[in-house]
Amino acid sequence: MIRASVRSKRIEYAIRDVVVPANELERKGIEVLKLNIGDPIKYDFRTPEHIRRAAAEAVMNSRSEYSPSEGLPELREAIVEREKEYGVDITQNDVIVTTGVTEALMMIFAAALDPGEEILVPGPTYPPYITYPTFYDGVPKTYRTVEEDGWQPDIDDIRKKIGPRTKAIAVINPNNPTGAYYDTKILRQIADVAAEHGLFVISDEIYDRMLYDDDFVSIANVAKDLPVIILNGISKVYLAPGWRIGYLAIRDPDGSLEDIRDGIFRQARARLCANTPLQIGYLAALRGPQNHIRETMEKLRVRRDYVAKRVEEIEGLSVVPPKGAFYMFIKVHGCRDDKRFALDLLRKKHVLTVHGSGFCPVYGKGHFRIVNLPPVEYLEEAFNRIESFMRERKSI
Repeated sequence: MIRASVRSKRIEYAIRDVVVPANELERKGIEVLKLNIGDPIKYDFRTPEHIRRAAAEAVMNSRSEYSPSEGLPELREAIVEREKEYGVDITQNDVIVTTGVTEALMMIFAAALDPGEEILVPGPTYPPYITYPTFYDGVPKTYRTVEEDGWQPDIDDIRKKIGPRTKAIAVINPNNPTGAYYDTKILRQIADVAAEHGLFVISDEIYDRMLYDDDFVSIANVAKDLPVIILNGISKVYLAPGWRIGYLAIRDPDGSLEDIRDGIFRQARARLCANTPLQIGYLAALRGPQNHIRETMEKLRVRRDYVAKRVEEIEGLSVVPPKGAFYMFIKVHGCRDDKRFALDLLRKKHVLTVHGSGFCPVYGKGHFRIVNLPPVEYLEEAFNRIESFMRERKSI
């Protein structure tokens, strides 16, 4: 056997890994209720028509050329305008359009981390924040977020986790998987810690306009002197996850990221460019009507509230209702093996969720994540099965 690289063996992605046993059930003709993946299009959401039309017209007009490696200039300018709405001062030269936020993360970690160097990420966290630093021989260290405090970051724990090899602090706000939103006070505290230790911040803002009650504030606005790399894209707010168009924006007031910037831009040139017609679709998304966002959040609010009510009615479960995004990170009281819990729920009741330890083996354990994207009728059937599973589990 010709062996695969050691680094490839390190890759895990719990959200899609759990699909493998679900597919086995489906091959047997068993219907599986899927609550695992943050894809609105899998349910009853649709990409707004004007965005689809712009991309389709780009294809029909043979906009099939390579774009500049950094992205189409007109799209990068629209991104600059969008960031200015949050009080973030950048230029086109600070922006790279990427194949989703995931590619942006890979570029950042590849450019920033030498072997053994560390990045602090929230615990629990979106799995690529653990997988990709490891892939590049870096060390992801999770900092505690406090469930009893709405999954807010523990600033003292962030301080304790910083060492001589720490390079950056990652912030996912609103958060995946918990749906937490970090307000200005918390962001200021994180920024102060980063500045004190000469670190930069990676700010993942893909759910920025998916807040139920609050107005979004970027850490790049809270701390205007702090070096920040902002991540965002079309997937969530504009309901086009399969288009794989995102961006990174480097806000670097003192030039401390110049070397990392060079490493990122070198990678962008080497991989040629992001999808050209779909960049034109994203341009239409940013500059076109935004009314679908309010409609989306109204639907999600009803579904969030339904799930929160059902969870609180089921003995042995509890949840902190999310302030943003469309995830519910549900605690299973007394659970010692959350992966086994999720797999047993799948095999016995045919409901697919994601085990909490897949988002962090320390701060995610004893939980499972679902999406509150499906219609209430779908969620009702799923939670009827979950409730039945919990009753049977208690009786064992």
